[in-house]
Amino acid sequence: MARKDHASETPATRWLKAQQVPYSEHLYDYVEHGGATESARQLGVDEHHVVKTLVMEDETGKPLIVLMHGDRQVSTKNLARQIGVKRVQPCQPEVAQRHSGYLVGGTSPFATKKPMPIHVERTVLDLPKIYINGGRRGYLLGIEPRWLVDKLGARPVVCAGE
Repeated sequence: MARKDHASETPATRWLKAQQVPYSEHLYDYVEHGGATESARQLGVDEHHVVKTLVMEDETGKPLIVLMHGDRQVSTKNLARQIGVKRVQPCQPEVAQRHSGYLVGGTSPFATKKPMPIHVERTVLDLPKIYINGGRRGYLLGIEPRWLVDKLGARPVVCAGE
């Protein structure tokens, strides 16, 4: 079955259009647990330029989003220290879905169901273009990373671990 060149609208793409943020669409065949590695391979792009949208929570259960390079991990200790909380940990998939309104594997930082603070690894902002989830599995959007700060209000942090 051939893939389409274009996906139907998602809450994320509607939000980007309303904010007048230009983007390109990049469809790939979703692979369970394939993550940024698989999407980068299929699209022929550097995994470092694929940005993961991670829903996490602090010690009180307050949700937050972390945007991280596809080939890097988040140091939750560094992140917690920078945002002034005791602890940060990933949400359980069903909790993440409840907060974001998106299926895990298709989570976008744009137009989440619940407003959450967004933190972006500072070096993501140095890239000329990033590929970030468009609100559905197998669907990335190409955008300039400056929009993460300018339109989403993402706060730059240094939280990449080894």
